[in-house]
Amino acid sequence: MKPNIIFFDIDGTLLSEKTYTVTSSTKKAIKTAQDNGHLVFINTGRPILEIDNCIEELNFDGYICGCGTYIEFKSKELFHKSIGVELSKQIADELRECNIDAILEGKNGVYYDYDENITSDHVRRIKARHTKEGFYKGQTFDDSDIDFDKLVIWNNEKSNFELFYSEYKDSFEFVHRGENFYEIVPLGFSKASGIKYITEYLDIPHENTFAIGDSTNDLAMLKYVKNSIAMGNSNPILFDLVSFVTKDIEEGGIEYALRHCNII
Repeated sequence: MKPNIIFFDIDGTLLSEKTYTVTSSTKKAIKTAQDNGHLVFINTGRPILEIDNCIEELNFDGYICGCGTYIEFKSKELFHKSIGVELSKQIADELRECNIDAILEGKNGVYYDYDENITSDHVRRIKARHTKEGFYKGQTFDDSDIDFDKLVIWNNEKSNFELFYSEYKDSFEFVHRGENFYEIVPLGFSKASGIKYITEYLDIPHENTFAIGDSTNDLAMLKYVKNSIAMGNSNPILFDLVSFVTKDIEEGGIEYALRHCNII
């Protein structure tokens, strides 16, 4: 009999965006799921190098990162796709020309513009956290070997978003994450494409697939799996699109969901 496979988003699902910690009930629930013979995977928009120690310590069976652009199982890399140096340089230049704040994310580096060019408080805050956690090593938009997998952007009143969008809409998906925030991923890649790859690789039937998320960039995986779960603290747009809505992350939502699904 094939095991069930459960895919977890990180931010707002496993990791509290208030405390940047994982609750004890979540840790116990994931361990119990594995002890019961199920597979547990991270499925995140973050690149693999941005995985927090508290997530790594949970000993997931595998990782789908960068919205399907990187996949590993049992610490073995199975797949990775970057956009290449030439296109990476082109995008970095056009972001500056269009006055758009961005974080360029890849397996081998996270790239930021110089501090004097950053206007978004969100980008400044994330850069500070990435620096503190050791994720950011000083790479900039001007690095000669810049090569990333996907990006996130924040527009402002001076941004020419329309120009940037028109230039890349035919080769990238623009996932609207709220207000002026977009996650931008090469067409053909998503959290769903990552699930398709690993379930085919492991020969897991579709009816054995579960996913838990909280935001609009989780929609692809939530729509793809057989059993979809939204956290109680999710963007409300998810609630009518999933099989089950669990409790808030701070109220033991992961444990509650896995018990509801008879995983634990």
